[in-house]
Amino acid sequence: MEQLFNKVLQVIVRCKDCEERRANIRVTIQLQLTNPVHKRDLLVRLTDDVDPYFLFNLSISEEDFLSLKVQQGLLIDFASFPQKFIDLLNLCSSEQESDSPRFLLHLTCQSAVLEGAASFSVVETNAFKHLNHLCLRLVQGSDKELKDYLAACLSSLKAEKLSVESKLKKTEDDLSRQLSYAQQTLSEKSKELEKVRSEWTSQSSSLSSRHFDELQLEREKVAELQSRFQREVEQLRQELESAQKKSLQQLQSRVMELESSCSELTEKKYKNESIIRDLKVKFVGSEEECKRSKQQVLTLRRENSTLDTEVHEKERLVSQLQMRVAVLEQEVKDKDMLMCRTKEVLEATQHQKESVAENAESKELQIRKLEATVKSLSEELIKANGIIKKLQGEVRGLVGKIKVKNTVTVSQEKVLQETQSKLQSVEKDLQITQQQLVTKEEEVSKLKEQLEMTVQKLNESREVLKTNENVINWLNKQLNENQLSRKPQSPECLENPSVLSAATGLKAQFHPRPSKPADPVGQTNTRPLKTVNSQIEDSAGLDSKYFRRDDSIPVYSLSSNLIHGDVHQRPKPSITSAYFPA
Repeated sequence: MEQLFNKVLQVIVRCKDCEERRANIRVTIQLQLTNPVHKRDLLVRLTDDVDPYFLFNLSISEEDFLSLKVQQGLLIDFASFPQKFIDLLNLCSSEQESDSPRFLLHLTCQSAVLEGAASFSVVETNAFKHLNHLCLRLVQGSDKELKDYLAACLSSLKAEKLSVESKLKKTEDDLSRQLSYAQQTLSEKSKELEKVRSEWTSQSSSLSSRHFDELQLEREKVAELQSRFQREVEQLRQELESAQKKSLQQLQSRVMELESSCSELTEKKYKNESIIRDLKVKFVGSEEECKRSKQQVLTLRRENSTLDTEVHEKERLVSQLQMRVAVLEQEVKDKDMLMCRTKEVLEATQHQKESVAENAESKELQIRKLEATVKSLSEELIKANGIIKKLQGEVRGLVGKIKVKNTVTVSQEKVLQETQSKLQSVEKDLQITQQQLVTKEEEVSKLKEQLEMTVQKLNESREVLKTNENVINWLNKQLNENQLSRKPQSPECLENPSVLSAATGLKAQFHPRPSKPADPVGQTNTRPLKTVNSQIEDSAGLDSKYFRRDDSIPVYSLSSNLIHGDVHQRPKPSITSAYFPA
């Protein structure tokens, strides 16, 4: 017994005088080998995992399959039938979760309860109709079959139970071993943790004392670097303004050049469009001429074919008449021979006139008859010659007409070839112009994109300039307010700059200036002031849009500690500003 398929599928169950319902039914397909002739039977079984008394069986032998094949119009043999049936069931299982499944399984029973015989069918649904691919007649299992099935289920369950119990015992042993090992490792690790904690406390105390000393040293360094930073910021601002002016001038000149080139390209485009229109009009005219010439050629060919048939008929008539003429000529020759003979006879009669005087009258009568026949034959010959001459004249006229028509067709074919060559040249010119137009349009699109990019860069640079001016104005205002709010310091603070820096609490990071001057296109060294900009964005009360940077023009800003100082804690001295005199 070889099991081919075993799966739970969703089946629509229909009974008599009952509503249809969906049920999950297990479908098993098995191949059973019979001993006598090594034949195979296909066993189809329907069971329900919830209801153990639900059992429908079907055994299909090769003879039964032949009748099934004839009844349902199947195109496969018994060897490939199980696999095709399994493919259909797999299609049903793959589509049973969708909202509108294409393949469905139906189990219909004629009785009100699922008893007796039932038909199991695979149905394909579409918008037009329901196609029944396969319908199998299943029979409800008898008491013996049901007992055998339940016994087989019980034995399989017992075997599964034994295997599960053995697995459980093994897992319990493994888990107990792992638990004991884990408890040992836990105790060891807890001891190590206590050691690490003691070491960590001693190290943290030493590190905290060391960091406190380093912090004091850093504060002193920051106070010294603050004055340097202010000078560098002023120099950078001046360099940025000069670079911005130069880049603006370059961009304006570039925009003017692009506008002029764009106007030239539009003019060229309009000219090309007018040329294309003219070529299209010419092309349409040439196409019409070509159509007319083709129609003329067709009519001439038809006339030529009719004339050829007429010529063949005339040639047949001529051949027939020639045959008749040949026959008549042969008859004339025969008559001439007769005439010669008669003349010889006449000569003989003249020689024998004396001896045959009595028969002269009869001979004269015969001669007259012969002369009459000769005259009639000569008249007939004259008439035949006239008919032959007429026919020859008609044939000559027909041959002349055919020659004229052949010359006309040859000339028209030459005209056609010339028009086709002209058409091909016009089409080539059209293709060349279309390719040129496409290239021109691509150039125009590229130039437009370049224009848009330059305009965007111009707008962005203007916005950056405005934001820089706003930032500078705002900083100047803040500096003015700080200077107005400050009170005069004691002479000790003025004399000792370190005390002044400690009192103000200003923090900044200064870096040495670059050796080379800033490039006007935006290739300035922006690394030294990245940390300052990040501090300003984090601490200052400005919005993030005032600190936006373009890729070509870097924007630098002041430290936030210049703005938000500890004004209320200690009085500060009046510091000289680059924008306002002291």
